[in-house]
Amino acid sequence: MSRAASELDDHDLVLSHFTLTRHHPIDERVEAARTAGFAAIGLYTGDVARMMAEGMELAELADLLDVSGLALSDIEVVQGWGGGPMALSGAATEKTAWLMADRMHARCLQAIGPYEGDPSSGAVAFGQLCERAADHGLVVALEPLPYTNISSTADALEIVERAGRPNGGLCLDIWHHTRAGDDRRLLAGLDPALIKNVQMNDGPLDPPTQDLADYKDDCLRHRVPPGGGEMGAAGFVAALLEAGSTAPWSVEVPNEAAWQGSAVDHVVACADAMRRVLDEARSGR
Repeated sequence: MSRAASELDDHDLVLSHFTLTRHHPIDERVEAARTAGFAAIGLYTGDVARMMAEGMELAELADLLDVSGLALSDIEVVQGWGGGPMALSGAATEKTAWLMADRMHARCLQAIGPYEGDPSSGAVAFGQLCERAADHGLVVALEPLPYTNISSTADALEIVERAGRPNGGLCLDIWHHTRAGDDRRLLAGLDPALIKNVQMNDGPLDPPTQDLADYKDDCLRHRVPPGGGEMGAAGFVAALLEAGSTAPWSVEVPNEAAWQGSAVDHVVACADAMRRVLDEARSGR
């Protein structure tokens, strides 16, 4: 039987959905996470909607996780909450997310931009999303992405603080935080209650080009396990621990080369690397 996702903390690892391919078979995904010793997984709403359309009941998915001793921690990802062209598809995504949360008692809903208008109107819309999510027992983690108008941790923090919802906070992905040039001192000074989700991976400090389309492709295909790149993963973790974060560590390592081999080998390598980073971060405190 799996632990409740709400009980996960900074001693737990979560296998992010995108560490494997978007539509990787769910039984293999769950087995890889179990073998590697993850406490939970994240799932992408689009893939769950696909499985449901193909006849899989959410009860079956819940049973699969429960038998494997895994919780569902993260639900990815909602857009359109801030209005604009994606509002209609965003509402459909939310419907899937609420079904997942109600049946599998997930912990965290990940949200990304863009939003319409200025930060004040963005905060209003984000606050409304948090209220809808609260009805399903979820916290909401807003992730900055350089190719949206929430491009940095500072941008996301402004939206979250203006919204002022107790279940609203940040998703801190080392890749985007580092590539956006955000100072590590910002992390250490964060209110730990705002750190709802942390995504760990690694890679080179500099993107291959300055083109945002290339940036998006790069981050979806070419990340490496934590500690295997130039982003200073142990320092990133240490800064969050210094801030008092107790969020679990979602390991998100999409890597096109690794996808050509064994899913279990890739997932185990990612978990082992993250444990080494945690040991290094904690030993230096």
